[in-house]
Amino acid sequence: MKLIEEQEVRGIVAHFAELPDPRCPINRKHLLVDLIVICVCAVLAGADGPDAIAKWARAQDAWLRRFLRLPHSTPSHDTINRVLEALQPQAFQACFANWLQSLRNDDENDAGNGSAPSVRPHVAIDGKCLRRSHDRRRGLGPLHLVSAWATDYGISLGQLATDEKSNEITAIPQLIEQLELDRAIVTIDAAGCQKEIARKIIDGGGDYILALKGNHEKLYQATLELFDQYHECDFAGVPVSRHEEEEISHGRREQRIYLQVPAPDTLPGFADWKRLKTLGMVTRIVQINGREMFDSRYYLCSLRRSIQPFARAVRGHWGIKNTLHWSLDMTFREDDSRVRGRRVADNLGWLRRMALSLLKQHPGKESLVMKRRLCGWSIKFLTEVLTSSRS
Repeated sequence: MKLIEEQEVRGIVAHFAELPDPRCPINRKHLLVDLIVICVCAVLAGADGPDAIAKWARAQDAWLRRFLRLPHSTPSHDTINRVLEALQPQAFQACFANWLQSLRNDDENDAGNGSAPSVRPHVAIDGKCLRRSHDRRRGLGPLHLVSAWATDYGISLGQLATDEKSNEITAIPQLIEQLELDRAIVTIDAAGCQKEIARKIIDGGGDYILALKGNHEKLYQATLELFDQYHECDFAGVPVSRHEEEEISHGRREQRIYLQVPAPDTLPGFADWKRLKTLGMVTRIVQINGREMFDSRYYLCSLRRSIQPFARAVRGHWGIKNTLHWSLDMTFREDDSRVRGRRVADNLGWLRRMALSLLKQHPGKESLVMKRRLCGWSIKFLTEVLTSSRS
């Protein structure tokens, strides 16, 4: 069993061996691949910064030497910090994506399923603020991380850091360029409802569902008026797709009504939105303790009128708050991170997303918090999570 585990972990080492080393070759004592694997394992096991990563590595020195070279023993926290400061986030993310894809390919081969999935992949793009990462001494506000999340697999696909939330508009197109979007449905909140972003998604082979709000005032008002007109005549003579669903949980009843209609070419700026085909409307009616609340949201879609993919993607995007952001705060205490260095905070943010993706792939029924604790308590369990397998 030990031999199998060591071979599997060495396979992980092989994926990160191709990562370009940004460090000066002078006095370079530690191998980059050793440092990366140590960081991944340590964050899975509960470490939240360079100092904790270094202490975990010292505690697990004997285990690490089974598959890492460690020519100068385990690294210090200063070495870990310097590497995270120098590491190029995009190259780091690309190596992880290749590693995770290899795990998924192995799973598909084991299942004997080589056919293309009938359900189109869904990618949700959203931003998150690291609230305690501000640095008043240097005049820096909190760091914002824009993430791409594969909702079907619970996997982080990419990340970009910005100093201001308003900069998400420029970060999202850069992030899209890094993603493989063939056949994917991409959902983005109103901050990313931009013509250039829609064009990049289409050019990348995907389709978009963009939340529409007052940042496009004329288009937003025209869409509201259009749906008001359709409701007044009960959609008589209007090609419309409709879907309803209801959830009851802990005394809370939520009803969701999804509508999708063709986008008329008379909409303001219609021609500027590449391949705009339909408009979507989602009404949520929530009843809690006898009180009823409702809200309606509107969407620009490049999808043809097909209500099930639209409803699934919109519902999946709402889930990113729970499956990604909430998990990062509850499992990894991301909002409590006081790391000030921008590049270090960026790369630590990606390590947390890597770890969360791996924890979600593990088939155990334990909570994410408990799985992370088990990674810290048991090297055997940590190896299972690294290889997405159960013995």
